[in-house]
Amino acid sequence: QVQLVESGGGLVQAGGSLRLSCAASGRTFSSSAMGWFRQAPGKEREFVAAISWSGTSTYYTDSVKGRFTISRDNAKNTVYLQMNSLKPEDTAVYYCAGRRYYLGSYYSNEYDYWGQGTQVTVSS
Repeated sequence: QVQLVESGGGLVQAGGSLRLSCAASGRTFSSSAMGWFRQAPGKEREFVAAISWSGTSTYYTDSVKGRFTISRDNAKNTVYLQMNSLKPEDTAVYYCAGRRYYLGSYYSNEYDYWGQGTQVTVSS
């Protein structure tokens, strides 16, 4: 069983940066694609970014392209989300998710395990 623990959320002003981390336990991390999703109050959970098991393929939703970067360190069992040029509309709870497959997915129902989430608040 893989457990995911997110960290790095917080309060930041518009235009600022945050780096989220997701630490995974378990031996299957390096063979799992990983993703980040977010959920704002009153809205459905939405895809943000994903990365293949090797790190060679990455995927982003259009609203974060050029501002966010997903990466992973398989030696540390950790996936990261570097968020730059943050906007108030990026405010949400951010969730890390893992998929028992080598490629990432845009769809939350294709992920097998989830973290508890970390709050990101961007003030204007």
